Amino acid sequence: MIARKFYISGEVQGVGYRFFAQRSSARHQIRGYVKNLDDGRVEVLAEGPAKAVETFRQDLAAGPLSATVTVVEELVIDPTGHYSNFRIER
Repeated sequence: MIARKFYISGEVQGVGYRFFAQRSSARHQIRGYVKNLDDGRVEVLAEGPAKAVETFRQDLAAGPLSATVTVVEELVIDPTGHYSNFRIER
């Protein structure tokens, strides 16, 4: 189990990005959350098997068709095991 925090920049708010991330997390069995930030970026915390988190990251970098992702910043963090699912936070 690994954990990563991602900060996604670009045209990623108001385009269904959080719902896209939630659907993608279900496909990859990722736990954590996604939320919009006040500065226009989207924050994602992902916990899961290393291969699943990497594939999820690729999805995040692509985004939904309505989004334009310009940067995906990735931070290595320690897994907490606190998440039993993946949720959209406000």
